[in-house]
Amino acid sequence: MIEERPITDWLPLTKKEVEKRGWDDVDVVLISGDAYVDHPAFGTAVIGRIIESEGFRVAIVAQPNWKDDLRDFKKFGRPKYFFGVTAGCMDSMVNHYTANKRLRSNDSYTPGGEAGYRPDYATTVYTKILKEIYPDVPVLIGGIEASLRRVTHYDYWQDKLMPSILVDSGADLLVYGMGEQPLREILKLVKKGVPMGSIRNVNQIGYLQDSAEELLKYNNWETIELASHEVCLKDKIKYASNFKIVEVESNKWQANRIIQHVGKKILVINPPFKTMDEAEMDKSFDLPYTRLPHPKYKKRGTIPAYEMIKFSVNMHRGCFGGCSFCTISAHQGKFIASRSEKSILKEVDEITKHPEFKGYISDLGGPSANMYRMKGKDESICNRCQAPSCIHPVICSNLDTSHKPITEIYRKVDANPKVKKAFVGSGIRYDLLVDDFNKNNQDGNHDEYMEQLVTRHVSGRLKVAPEHTADDTLRVMRKPSFKYFKKFKEKYDTINEKNNLNQPLVPYFISSHPGCEEADMANLAAETKDLGFHLEQVQDFTPTPMTVAEVIYYTGVHPYTLQPVKTAKTREEKQAQNRYFFWYKPEFRGWIRSRLQKLNRPDLAERLLSSKKKEAIEQIVESPKKKKKKGWA
Repeated sequence: MIEERPITDWLPLTKKEVEKRGWDDVDVVLISGDAYVDHPAFGTAVIGRIIESEGFRVAIVAQPNWKDDLRDFKKFGRPKYFFGVTAGCMDSMVNHYTANKRLRSNDSYTPGGEAGYRPDYATTVYTKILKEIYPDVPVLIGGIEASLRRVTHYDYWQDKLMPSILVDSGADLLVYGMGEQPLREILKLVKKGVPMGSIRNVNQIGYLQDSAEELLKYNNWETIELASHEVCLKDKIKYASNFKIVEVESNKWQANRIIQHVGKKILVINPPFKTMDEAEMDKSFDLPYTRLPHPKYKKRGTIPAYEMIKFSVNMHRGCFGGCSFCTISAHQGKFIASRSEKSILKEVDEITKHPEFKGYISDLGGPSANMYRMKGKDESICNRCQAPSCIHPVICSNLDTSHKPITEIYRKVDANPKVKKAFVGSGIRYDLLVDDFNKNNQDGNHDEYMEQLVTRHVSGRLKVAPEHTADDTLRVMRKPSFKYFKKFKEKYDTINEKNNLNQPLVPYFISSHPGCEEADMANLAAETKDLGFHLEQVQDFTPTPMTVAEVIYYTGVHPYTLQPVKTAKTREEKQAQNRYFFWYKPEFRGWIRSRLQKLNRPDLAERLLSSKKKEAIEQIVESPKKKKKKGWA
């Protein structure tokens, strides 16, 4: 049982909780598509605690009912300064629908995992309601949905281009990326009496202004103009060209301001802040979180996303991989923002005090587990860099990939007497640990990390993401050749064998990714079969806004070269690619043989359907349901 704590330890969710604090009204009201979990892994809690730390009275409306008389939106009345709106930790459409556009039956950010507690396009729906009820109160939008939809973008679920979310929602201001830095600046300005509608010179914000209005200059920013929304509707190539500009400018330290005409308005996107330093990261993670869901959810069941992370520690943000299908660098940035060792170990101590803690840390990680404290050796070079990835097509010679700092943290967490085991549950970038790909291992720090990881921090299996086996597809994905995965597996298996451990690898792959043809998927199935894998947990590609792969899917060309890239788009094409994963199922054998004969690849049919025993030991990658049945961690 979790000990009872005073309700005032949480930010208020009800009018009664506001009154218990002795407040007559509130300064800021946050509207969120997620249930309220007061933990640094949940964006609404972070934003709420930052607003509180700046001296504001803040209240939260979590998962408001948007279908009734809208009383949830009115319960705190008119805030003194503004409403803050987020769809939650996921884009609401990704949260709601599968890659085949089927409605999901659950929601990990809702008590009991119940679906149906947030609308499609939640940021827009919430904002429109607020503007109807309180037309004169400013609305600030943020979170991943607002961030990745900040300019003209393709929406897979409606199969059309949509304008900036500022246009559809009617919000006054947008914060993109990780919001701590711009939010603190905005709070200081509104406290001084600056109207939100006139805030223009803060980094990492977006806003609309009338086309006739003069575009003022701030902070010596240069301005780059994108093709207008209307031009993009008529010309897919112009839309693709826009994306390259947006991605490059989002990942520069000395970025330019971006503008785009849409209707009679101009969309303005200010340059991002420089990546948060250690002190700023610590300040955000060290706020007075209860680290618990709000007590009001007790009778409704556990919140799956919280259960997954309640004994985990996020050590850093950002990812310099720049994978074509991934939104992490688009939202968190490519430069790594790391916490101090002191802050991380302090959080471990806090976790050990949790009454349900049994001695096991579920994850010491980040977006990619092994990028902690990695940065440019000479930051003046990073200052001028425009590359979207630091490790594709090769690892940048200026990138310090030392694993010593993270290895040291693992050891110090291991030394905590209250911690029995600390696992790495996040996926690791295996290519950083392959000497043939990453030459920066003169002192053997990668091998030292591998030894520590494999012998002390693997919970039965280790997750890695080669994503594909075909070099042409991998180039589109911005991933290294599959040969490096094989080299990593050899290294991994050697350490396991030496230490008498049985810890299979869990490789993740994507079907139907741009650049992948049907024969490539058949070859992927054959290659993984030869390595001893039966793949049961697979992912069909979903085009999400603000990714290279989404642009290719919609336009048919790569945004950097404007050259055609073939992409599976119909349901039949996508299902055909996905079926090869399951070559071992009797019901697919006849189909596979017939299909590969038509593709003139009988060699692949023989490799896939042959019953000859392989020397490799079969490793079964279980689906999540099977893991639960076996009771695996």
